[in-house]
Amino acid sequence: MSWIREGELSLIERLSANILKAGPMPKHVAFIMDGNRRYARKRHVERQEGHTQGFDKLAETLRWCLNLDIREVTVYAFSIENFKRSKEEVDGLMELAKQKFARLLEEQENLEKHGVCIRVLGDLALLPLDLQQAIAKAVVSTRGHNKCFLNVCFAYTSRHEITNAVREMAWGVEQGLIRSSDVSELLLSECLYSSSSPDPDLLIRTSGEVRLSDFLLWQTSYSCLVFQSVLWPEYSFWNLCEAILQYQLNYLSLQRARDMHKEQQALQQLEADRRCVAELLMHSGSAKGNGKDPQSRQEHLLTYAADREERVRSFLEALQLQRDSYFNDLNGQVPPV
Repeated sequence: MSWIREGELSLIERLSANILKAGPMPKHVAFIMDGNRRYARKRHVERQEGHTQGFDKLAETLRWCLNLDIREVTVYAFSIENFKRSKEEVDGLMELAKQKFARLLEEQENLEKHGVCIRVLGDLALLPLDLQQAIAKAVVSTRGHNKCFLNVCFAYTSRHEITNAVREMAWGVEQGLIRSSDVSELLLSECLYSSSSPDPDLLIRTSGEVRLSDFLLWQTSYSCLVFQSVLWPEYSFWNLCEAILQYQLNYLSLQRARDMHKEQQALQQLEADRRCVAELLMHSGSAKGNGKDPQSRQEHLLTYAADREERVRSFLEALQLQRDSYFNDLNGQVPPV
């Protein structure tokens, strides 16, 4: 089954989509694709068939999203916690993933046509090497596309992601790229696997479970959360429309909360910069001299903020280079100069 299905919506689906698109539409939707195993039990088929049907539903859902002008989708494909399942099921999931990423490489023309960029987020070192290599080929081959984005969370949990981001900031301090005073909520966000993406506008979980299961905990603080009882392989266009309608009904309150949070972040950063400048002036003795008057302090503050932003920029570039090198090495490519 193809990752990207061609095809238009039916007449009634197009009419419904046009009505929805008259209101605010989510630009980024995240899915917890739950219910594959229960679907298999319900249909009296093997678990692996349930997972296969789940992938087919993902391909269909991506087509709906494309027709609804939803240009970024993030899916929870495999949690680190899933490694605790039976060896038979885990091996089957690894093999299915390898097959699907191999199939992706056969669809380069279609991916290029739609400008689809594939990102895989998680601790890929936990995966078999051949699967890591298949993932790397998919990531590297679509890296230059920028019309649509599919983020596949594989060997992922949010706690693992946040822990890794903290380690990377600590590495930056140890390497002298940033100072400990540069560490902030905003910088942590920039160190997450998902740093290249805006936070999801809408998160959908199927199967009736009402929990996030350690998925995008940091990124969904101001997202619309919709929990639907349908099993993932049975998900329909109308289920997606229902979720989008819930987003639209809550859009204004969500937007206000996001705007307030951004303002709070900016104020927190300003206060942190002021404290650092005051400390630097005190240690240099400038507080008694030309650093005392408001204009001089403001000049010091602007200089400090510019220096901090430059340190952070250089650190994030080094971090991105590390990540790109990981995929390039797995793919057997030398990054362009």
